[in-house]
Amino acid sequence: MEAAKVYTQDGTVDLQGRPVLASRTGRWKACSFLLGYEAFERMAFYGIASNLVNYLTTRLHEDTISSVRNVNNWSGSVWITPIAGAYIADSYIGRFWTFTASSLIYVLGMILLTMAVTVKSLRPTCTNGVCNKAYSLQIAFFYTSLYTIAIGAGGTKPNISTFGADQFDNYSIGEKKQKVSFFNWWMFSSFLGALFATLGLVYIQENLGWGLGYGIPTVGLLVSLVVFYIGTPFYRHKVIKSDNIAKDLVRVPIVAFKNRKLQCPSDILELHELDSHYYKSTGKRQVHHTSTFRFLDKAAIKSCSRESPCTVTKVEVAKRVLGLTLIWLVTLIPSTLWAQVNTLFVKQGTTLDRKLGSDFQIPAASLGSFVTLSMLVSVPMYDQYFVPFMRKKTGDPRGITILQRLGIGFVIQIVAVAVASAVEVKRMRVIKEFNITSPKQVVPMSIFWLLPQYSLLGIGDVFNAIGLLEFFYDQSPEEMQSLGTTFFTSGIGLGNFLNSFLVTMIDKITSKGGGKSWIGDNLNDSRLDYYYGFLVVISVVNMGLFLLAACKYVYKSDDTKEFGGGCVQMEAKALDTSPLTL
Repeated sequence: MEAAKVYTQDGTVDLQGRPVLASRTGRWKACSFLLGYEAFERMAFYGIASNLVNYLTTRLHEDTISSVRNVNNWSGSVWITPIAGAYIADSYIGRFWTFTASSLIYVLGMILLTMAVTVKSLRPTCTNGVCNKAYSLQIAFFYTSLYTIAIGAGGTKPNISTFGADQFDNYSIGEKKQKVSFFNWWMFSSFLGALFATLGLVYIQENLGWGLGYGIPTVGLLVSLVVFYIGTPFYRHKVIKSDNIAKDLVRVPIVAFKNRKLQCPSDILELHELDSHYYKSTGKRQVHHTSTFRFLDKAAIKSCSRESPCTVTKVEVAKRVLGLTLIWLVTLIPSTLWAQVNTLFVKQGTTLDRKLGSDFQIPAASLGSFVTLSMLVSVPMYDQYFVPFMRKKTGDPRGITILQRLGIGFVIQIVAVAVASAVEVKRMRVIKEFNITSPKQVVPMSIFWLLPQYSLLGIGDVFNAIGLLEFFYDQSPEEMQSLGTTFFTSGIGLGNFLNSFLVTMIDKITSKGGGKSWIGDNLNDSRLDYYYGFLVVISVVNMGLFLLAACKYVYKSDDTKEFGGGCVQMEAKALDTSPLTL
């Protein structure tokens, strides 16, 4: 007798819009075709970002402040553009097609960038390692290539990870358990790509040529895209069910403001809502009323005015986004700390003794590999040992709540920058002891003194970066999970822009009136330790704001268990609960 066909319960379909069999699609089988792209894309991004500050200063003759600002502005753009890509995916063409179009733009940008550092007419000429000043056309072509990559990243970054998460059915207990580990192992593949970039590509760029250093990930991206499309028959696709999301999110506070003088009814059933049969027939998710951000409830008041009220569901979606926004705001400073890895940490490393043996010299940007190495070691330990141990203690499937995970990561980041400041104090003492004044002089202090700050940031990212990606995907309304993931990417982007702003303002303020800049062109005559100390201070203040926001945050419920609101106990105690259901 033929076995009954079991379809996915979450409404996912194939590329033609037909229901898909649970046994033949999705899960890790489908995700295996995605991991290669993520690894090569991370290799390409970090192959550029980790050593870009050196290319700008040595090949394009930019000063320290300009190069740091331009690296931050480009990195910020790479992380900001996903807002547009996610909106297009959630509202119009879906994740698969948005990713498809954007990945082609990304590859085009990589090809142009490889040409910019390879073709003689497009790059500055160099003799014995000293490069002539680049022409305006060469600079324009180089930056056009970079920002073409940023546009492509806008559609790939928010959609490839959420598309991978879509391969697990939330209504299946077995698949839901697998999904708990998905983001950990997704980031693991990302770390592998970053590791090869910071260890291999950086060395190739400085010793064998920038063209080869950019050409390798370009070819890798093309191969990974072929592999991605081979897996098409196994993919599950979420059906676009939402109306104009942005319009609804804007309309709710506007209507609430117009109704600000009206009194909310004591019975929530008197608020405007569509019949439950409407949601069942359309396949849309109905969200029931919660007690958070009560001022927005006024948007659902039935009144005699011409302004039609919003539904309770739309109001609750707006509340959910507002709650995510408050958490997002306190992630900007931690993202600013991470921006140091590809900018000031690298410049700091160029001043130190980088010799390993008699002949080999370590590229300063290669120390970024220790961020990745510490992540690669920590992710399996976190997933295989820490989570099961804490699960027994707390009963939480994740071991600890996502906000607790973020809090731990933020603390480790603060310690990392404090260590960086202490190491810089040590470097300044050595400079004073040996009377070093020239920016070209090597400080007789091993570059491996920087290892603790890199490693601590890597360990912190296991809690922080993975936690943020999981948090914004998990807590976003179902119909806007790609857009929700851009809270993660845009936070990193704005963190880079914020670092660019801080570096520029600190330089202007400290050099005012002929004073010595904390971040001058001559790092042997600057005070990076003061700047790092400043970052520690604002990070401690931000940590207090994070704890306040975490205490006020109310977790989104899922379909099998009610979560509650109340203060998130950082020692992993159970949350104080109040009913919140979908």
